[in-house]
Amino acid sequence: MRKLVFITGASSGIGQALAMRFHQAGYRLALVARRTKEVELWCKALGLCVDSYQIYSANVADIDSIVTAGQACLSAQGVPDVVVANAGISVGMDTADRADLEVMAQTLAINNIGLAATFHPFIDTMTRRGTGRLVGIASVAGIRGLPGHGAYCASKAGVISYCESLRGELRGSGVKVVCLSPGYIDTPLTRQNRYAMPFLMRAEDFAERAYQAIEAGVSYRVIPWQMGVVAKLLRLLPDGLFDRLLAGRPRKHRRTGN
Repeated sequence: MRKLVFITGASSGIGQALAMRFHQAGYRLALVARRTKEVELWCKALGLCVDSYQIYSANVADIDSIVTAGQACLSAQGVPDVVVANAGISVGMDTADRADLEVMAQTLAINNIGLAATFHPFIDTMTRRGTGRLVGIASVAGIRGLPGHGAYCASKAGVISYCESLRGELRGSGVKVVCLSPGYIDTPLTRQNRYAMPFLMRAEDFAERAYQAIEAGVSYRVIPWQMGVVAKLLRLLPDGLFDRLLAGRPRKHRRTGN
């Protein structure tokens, strides 16, 4: 039987590009999204055979919802070879604004708790089988905090640390934990940004490099590599210099205020 990949956030952007790349590699698809109609239209537009994909409705912010979707995949399609926890949100915040504390709570619920809940249904079955890939999508924004991006940066730093912890827990089981940190990828999410995005990549180009990293079972990779160099240099800067460098930088859009 052909291999199976389970991808959250499959209705657009990185998730959709990854779905296409895995399909091209011959994988069956388990596609998870809140907007299932959009995923269905995308699959039909591509002319995918009905037996090559299954669509699951889930809200990643709701633990029971995403766990149920994973269990449904196990029942309908079997144990995935690859699970990609891609679903996430990116919203600016101002800690002085009470409403933005709710934004942070939702960001962590989706980007962190949702990621762990995505992996949860598959860990025991993958471990018993002795093979598999659990893929967490982090971000270079998780390497150093950016003004106005507190919720997003904190969540993506959490993804990196969580994947590192899980990797240690599954060491020797045959299940690989892969953490990918994208730089700026051209998606509907990033098109709203109002600041420069160096080394901007097409989603399809990211998907190609991500696919190769996942197949190789690497533990961690920044894509593109140039952003990895930039992130490391920023990490080395003294705090005072880093703060001055980012002073006045346009901030990510918030849901309320300016």
